[in-house]
Amino acid sequence: MGRPDKAARAAIAQRRADAIDLRLAGVDWLTVARKLAADPAVNSDRVAYPQGYGIDRYNKNLEPPTVDQLINAACKDVRLALKERTTEVDEKADELRAVENLRLDRLFFVAYRQAVKDGDLPAIDRALRIMERRARMNGLDKPSKTEIVTPADSGSDLTTATLDELEALIGITEEAARGSE
Repeated sequence: MGRPDKAARAAIAQRRADAIDLRLAGVDWLTVARKLAADPAVNSDRVAYPQGYGIDRYNKNLEPPTVDQLINAACKDVRLALKERTTEVDEKADELRAVENLRLDRLFFVAYRQAVKDGDLPAIDRALRIMERRARMNGLDKPSKTEIVTPADSGSDLTTATLDELEALIGITEEAARGSE
């Protein structure tokens, strides 16, 4: 199977956006999956959703995907869509950071020239503030120690857990979510 054409990619992007919208509206995974299924026999609206879940099987007249396969497809769609959105936001932030660095360069040049030429103490302070801002914005400073503190009467009990314990807990949570659907 090759790369989908432009129309198919657009339909997949729309399906992913629809999946996120449905989840944000509080719709459970199975309902999301059925609403976005390609096979009208499975689709909750009884229509073939364009590029819907199980489209390959539907096009070959095979049995529709199982409930678990539908849920997994919906989960994967939302995860990929969120990852793409995060990547887009990160790229835009990188572009903005580059512009801000150029602005800081211009400001620093003026303050630095005055600080070095005249020994002007306010200009020295300004140059240091610009340097601090640049270091914060670009993550050059080491982070200060972060501590999680809960009020004594909150009932929160923070404990340490191994990676295996966390993965087991996540697995239990996913099973419970499937059981409630």
